[in-house]
Amino acid sequence: MSADGLAGLDERRRSWALDAARHISAGRLRELITGLVDIPSPTGDEGPLATHIADTLRASGCHAAAQPLDDRQANAWGRLTGDGTGPDLMLYAPIDTLTVGEESEDVPWIGPELREDMRPAATVYDDLVTGLGASNPKGHAACVMMATEAISRAGVPLTGDLVAAFGAGGMPTNARPVGTRHNTGQGAGCSFLLEQGVWTDYAVIAKPGWTVSWDEVGLVWFEVTVGGTHTYAGSRHRLPYDNAIARAGEVAAYLEKWFEEYAERHTSGTVAPQGIVSSIRGGWPRMAAVTPAVCTLMVDLRISPDITPMRAKREFMDALAALRAASPGLDVRAEMVLAIPGTRTPRGSWINRSATAAWEALEGRAHEVIAGNSGATDANILRGRGIPTVRIGMPKVAEAPFEIDFARGMNTVSLRAMERLTRHLIRTAVDTVTRTRAEVAEAAEGAVA
Repeated sequence: MSADGLAGLDERRRSWALDAARHISAGRLRELITGLVDIPSPTGDEGPLATHIADTLRASGCHAAAQPLDDRQANAWGRLTGDGTGPDLMLYAPIDTLTVGEESEDVPWIGPELREDMRPAATVYDDLVTGLGASNPKGHAACVMMATEAISRAGVPLTGDLVAAFGAGGMPTNARPVGTRHNTGQGAGCSFLLEQGVWTDYAVIAKPGWTVSWDEVGLVWFEVTVGGTHTYAGSRHRLPYDNAIARAGEVAAYLEKWFEEYAERHTSGTVAPQGIVSSIRGGWPRMAAVTPAVCTLMVDLRISPDITPMRAKREFMDALAALRAASPGLDVRAEMVLAIPGTRTPRGSWINRSATAAWEALEGRAHEVIAGNSGATDANILRGRGIPTVRIGMPKVAEAPFEIDFARGMNTVSLRAMERLTRHLIRTAVDTVTRTRAEVAEAAEGAVA
């Protein structure tokens, strides 16, 4: 890692970035992340956290506001205004947690009980902070807040606007049982943010992975219905018997193997799109004596930027047709119930070049591309609306006084890693919103040539 992570910047921008970086401290990062973790923000209920973020940004000198989607869900955004001659840049992070942090909604699906890290309450272990969403997404959101606050307090002379945006509904979920709107997740907040005019020329989304990613998967969801015979345990040996639950198990096993072949066919760029069978529904829990006529499975199939949702749908339907042909009497059908295309930002785009240069300056080596990714974010919403976007974030914590599983990886953040990500965001921002639009366009054209 270089001494200050600013190699490659001219003297003016180097000085501005150094001035901003002086406002970063472990204490302030800890204060920001614990403040975010301690306010619950499950998908659909981000309103209180959005208000807290807006108030915090306003106190640092930003023009900021919470942006309600309804009476419970809200985005937050803040703006540092430039002189109008340069490009506008958005530093973006979602703010909703994947799980809720309450037994009534999470248990037993998350495990037999809620651990300390699965609840919306921060705990500090020296360099580490744990709590629901402490790393993903709230640690990343805190870094966006810290970078924006530091640039504001340093008084960096901006040519373009720097926008810090925090989207509700960024997790891959539909409405929870207590929700009032169906479209509370899947980028609903990011879409609303853009529709309401919070728009920029470029964007950086802060989400996990210490690499600059310019492409990522989209996703399609299918509801798979498996038919059977409604019958009674006492009549199994006397009447036709075709258990939809058992048939659904056959379908799930078949799809789990097909997903592996699908991923191999569609791996390209930095993505390796995966698929899973995620839930099963069928029968009356109160009536174990009878079988249902149908059982439904939910499937998440990730798609690369190189294929459309319709192409993925046809591949999936062809896979089910092959299964039906090999299993006489099997009644299985599917409906595509959600589709978000995968997206890509051109490698020569200004924002990709600037973010990559920042990574290389911090690491003191050539950028390391991480391939095989299958995670989708609101970057697809930003790119899909025409904003060139790259993704940069923190790696999962590897060393801790406890075992790091999937949930703890989401719920544990390192302050040192937060500082590094914040420095990256500051350098990229200073490199972008202190230039003229003509200068940035000329640099991008030169890269393409």
